[in-house]
Formats: sequence, structure tokens, C-alpha cells
Amino acid sequence: MFSLKKILDFSRFTSKKKDGIFYNKMKELLGFSPKNLSLYSEAFTHPSYQYQKATRKSYERLEFLGDAILGAVIADYIFTNAPEENEGYLTKMRSKIVERRNLNRLGEELDLLSFLRTKLTPRQLGNNITGNLFEALIGAIYLDKGYKTCFSFIERKLILPNIDIKYLEEKVISHKSLLIEWCQKHKLDFLFEAEEDIEDKSETKYFIAKVHVEGYSVTRARATSKKKAEETAAKRACYKIQGKRHQKLDVK
Repeated sequence: MFSLKKILDFSRFTSKKKDGIFYNKMKELLGFSPKNLSLYSEAFTHPSYQYQKATRKSYERLEFLGDAILGAVIADYIFTNAPEENEGYLTKMRSKIVERRNLNRLGEELDLLSFLRTKLTPRQLGNNITGNLFEALIGAIYLDKGYKTCFSFIERKLILPNIDIKYLEEKVISHKSLLIEWCQKHKLDFLFEAEEDIEDKSETKYFIAKVHVEGYSVTRARATSKKKAEETAAKRACYKIQGKRHQKLDVK
């Protein structure tokens, strides 16, 4: 029969063994030795995994911090590497780099979901979970190692392998914003209309968005949210205008 001391000793042994495995996995992921392992454990803990609300810690606070640090690092990088560009250019480039799809894709490539402790299924976690975990990881690195190491990690994992400044200059992240800028530049009246598709009888709710320029209906689109429908309608409008002018919309 096991004594209480042996049970406690065994519990400590298994806990240390788990910490050792997690440490090695983090070291491989980060490319350096973590100092405060509890920060990285918190970065990969979902709120559903914690039972006591008063002492509950999850990735959410680190995600908030990581989002700010990531924005600062990207701003630092662009500011240094585009010395001749104005504030508007820098802001647009930063938005394109930290776009949610980029972060989600990077989180998937790093297989961050495999580290997550949660009681939920992958479907219940939502589409942005990998990007959220990447931001939480950035927050943990910043608290553990400081800004310099954080900058180096982001540059190595996000910027150098994935970011082409010239390509991003041509990339459009919001066709709705682009269309609005173009209409304002050319002093054209425009209107976005979006309403629920009441004729649709399926269980999923759909919305129809229309784009009007100078009182004329230019394009329309249908999607599961007003935002998506408006963006798709705006994208089609941009392509229509581009087709007539055989060039990219000029908003400079």
C-alpha cells in the first residue's frame, strides 16, 4: 500500500516530467530557452480549461498584450525599412501585415493548436484561434525575454518568410474602403445598402448588399453577414471600374 509521501513524491515526479516535455517543445518552437515556463503555459490555456474563476488564467490577457507588441514591432520594422514613406503608407502596410488571415495562417503553420489546453472541440474554438494563440505567444515572449527577443522572433517567423513589401503595396485588404476613397477622390456620390434576404427559406440567415454610385446600382452580393456582403459587392464594383479603365483604382 502506497504511503501518502510516496503518492506525493510520484505526483511531483510526473509533474516535473510534464514540465520537461513542455519545456523542450517550447524551446523547439521558440528557437531559444524559455525562462518563465508558466507564461507559455498560460499562453496555451483556454478559459474552458480552468474551473475556478477567481484564480483562472488563460491566453486572453496575453493575447491583448501580444496584439499591442506585435503592432509595435511591425511599426518599428516598417518605419526603419521605409524611411521615405509617410504616415498613411506606414499605417496601411502595418494593417496588411497584421491582417487576421496572416496571423491565423502562421498560427496553423506553427501548429499552435496542438499546445492548447481546452475542453472545447476545434470547431467550438472558432476560426481565429490560431491567430489568437500567436498573439498570446508574443505576449509571453515579451514578458519572459523582453522587446529585443520579441522583435527577433516576429522578424524570423512572420516578417522575413512571409512579408514582401512590394507585394503588400498592391494588396487590397478592404475593397469597400478602396471604393469609398475612389468615389471621394472623384467627387462621386455613393451608397451601400444591406438587408436580410427575406426570400431565402434556408436555416442560415443571408444578407444582400448593393452598391450605388451616382444613383445607379452598380453591383450586388449575397453573404451570411452584412459586412461580408458589402465587401463582396464593393470588390465586384472595383473590378467593374478597373475593367473599364484597365488599371488599378487610383486613390492617391
